[in-house]
Amino acid sequence: MHGILRPVWIKTLSSKTVVGLATLFVGERVVAPGTVGSGLGLLWYILFFYGDNFSWFLLKVIVSVYVAIVICGEAELRLKKKDPAGVILDEMVAMPVCFVTSDALQPRFKMWMILLGGFLFFRFFDIVKPLGIKKLQNFNGGIGIVIDDLIAAVYTAISLFIASRLLS
Repeated sequence: MHGILRPVWIKTLSSKTVVGLATLFVGERVVAPGTVGSGLGLLWYILFFYGDNFSWFLLKVIVSVYVAIVICGEAELRLKKKDPAGVILDEMVAMPVCFVTSDALQPRFKMWMILLGGFLFFRFFDIVKPLGIKKLQNFNGGIGIVIDDLIAAVYTAISLFIASRLLS
């Protein structure tokens, strides 16, 4: 792995820094790392994405997903483990995608309801990995670590939208 998925800057970081970033400095020490990563992803969404127009939102998602792919892939190499459980940066960067439809939902539902529903749907899709999500983990490196969470987030956004239509 080299080039765009293993740029020079990632090679210059210490293993402690790379693993720390990939685990958000807590992932290796908590009982339910995916849930913690998802919770931090909610905070990430609220602080850095909430209220953005779609173009700005999409640009931030693309940049953060790319950085996560690079960091998670490098952590996997340095830890010598495929998709280590403590790596939770992937959950964090995927969470904003869950709320891509939140503007359409907000007139009907309070934001806390949307956030809670998004968190619960995301955890379901991330844990159960239905509808082909599990197969996506077979991709190598950071792509395999991040893509299953991104698709779980897309399924979450679709589920939130459908649920809002059914409940209104």
